[in-house]
Amino acid sequence: MRGRLSRLTEPGEPLLTGSARPWVGALVVGCAVVVVVPGVLFAGQRTADWFDHAVDAPIVAWFTAHQRLALWLVAPGSLYPAIVISAVIVAACLLAGRLNGALLGAAAVPVAEVFSEKLFKPLVDRTLLGGISYPSGHTTAIVALAATLTVLLLRPVKRPSARRARVLILAVAYPVVLGVALGLIGLRWHYFTDTVGGAAVGIGTVGGLALMLDSRFIRRLLTRGREQPTSRADLAS
Repeated sequence: MRGRLSRLTEPGEPLLTGSARPWVGALVVGCAVVVVVPGVLFAGQRTADWFDHAVDAPIVAWFTAHQRLALWLVAPGSLYPAIVISAVIVAACLLAGRLNGALLGAAAVPVAEVFSEKLFKPLVDRTLLGGISYPSGHTTAIVALAATLTVLLLRPVKRPSARRARVLILAVAYPVVLGVALGLIGLRWHYFTDTVGGAAVGIGTVGGLALMLDSRFIRRLLTRGREQPTSRADLAS
C-alpha cells in the first residue's frame, strides 16, 4: 500500500522531451499572437465582418434544420462534461504515477477559461446577438482538453496495444473539437474567428503549463516532499 501511495506522489517523466520544448515555446507565442491581434481588430465589434459572414453563413444555414444536433455537438465543451473529462485524465495520470500529468489535467481547463472568460472577453467586448463572443469559451475548454491529451500521449510507447489506444483516443478527441466549433457557429453562439481565438487560448495555455511543470523549479517542488522522509530516515540510522 505504501508503495502505491508513494507512486501517486511521483512527478513522473517530463511532459515534453527536450527537443519538443523550443517548439512548444514557439507555439505558445504564436497562440498569443493569434488571440491578441484579432482581439484588437474585433474590439467592440457588433456585427460579423465579411470573412466571418462568408465562413459562417453556409454553416448557419445547414444547422437551421438541425438545431438539436448542434446542441449535442457543443455539449462536450460545456462545464460539467469538461469537469468529468478532466477528472478522468487526473485519475488516469495518478494511477500511472504521473503527478505532473495529473496537475496538467487539473489546471488546463480552469486556467484556460480564466484567460478566455475573465480576461479576453471583457477586454475585447465583441458581441454576437447581444452576447460577448470573443474568444469562445466552449472551444477553449474542449481544445484545452484535447491539447492536454496530446501532451500526455506525446511520448513514444513500446507496446502495440498502447500505441493503438493512443491513436484511438486522439482520433476521437480531434473530431469532437471540430464538432464543438461547428455546433457553436451553427447555433449562432460564436463567429468562426471566435472559435479560432478559443482554440489558441486552449493550446497556448496547455503549452505554457506543460513548460512550467517541466521547469526545474516545479520539479524540485514536486520531489521535495518525497525526499524529506528518506533524509530523516537516513539521519535516524
